[in-house]
Amino acid sequence: MAAPSLGNILLIDDNPKLLKDALPMYGYHTDTATDGVLGLEYLEKNYRNTDLVLLDIMMPKMDGWETLKRIRESKNFNTIPVIMLTAVDEDYKQISGLKTGADDYIVKPYVLPNLLARIEALIRRSNWNKFRQNKKPVSKESMENISRLTQRELEILKMVSKGASNADIAEKLFVKEVTIKTHLNNIYKKLNVENRVQAVLLAIETEIVK
Repeated sequence: MAAPSLGNILLIDDNPKLLKDALPMYGYHTDTATDGVLGLEYLEKNYRNTDLVLLDIMMPKMDGWETLKRIRESKNFNTIPVIMLTAVDEDYKQISGLKTGADDYIVKPYVLPNLLARIEALIRRSNWNKFRQNKKPVSKESMENISRLTQRELEILKMVSKGASNADIAEKLFVKEVTIKTHLNNIYKKLNVENRVQAVLLAIETEIVK
């Protein structure tokens, strides 16, 4: 059975081979368009299944600047994260692009791990934003469960929500890691959840973390 995709990426680039071959190896489903016109046509049909756009600047028919502008003007897909791929390392052009609506820049030749880290961060942020926008009203039960947590448990839950590991939390609070595990087990029981992911989602739902 194939592993689930980490995200669906549209690569708009007239020379896409390198990233088209590389990104699937790291878990991303990748579709390509060789110019801005084709990229916009693809988004019109597939924007609901597109998590991020990698957009080259220098392309025939429609360059990256105009394509970015059209993306941000669209009512259907103006919130999709866009990383610009550019061969020009000029601050004023990057600032102009950010004002137009680019989320990030990568200057060619890029370092693949750097690009992958930025892709992961943007998709994660986008997914959290979608969750916040679509979340249901906080239930009375969730609020009551949160109110059962001690101050120390709330502190640990907030740190977990920011991505801290058990070892990180133990070091910061000057306790043993097994103590953090005990606190987490108590948190799970009080919140009626099974793991740290569910606990974090509940913390976001009740706005313990923002």
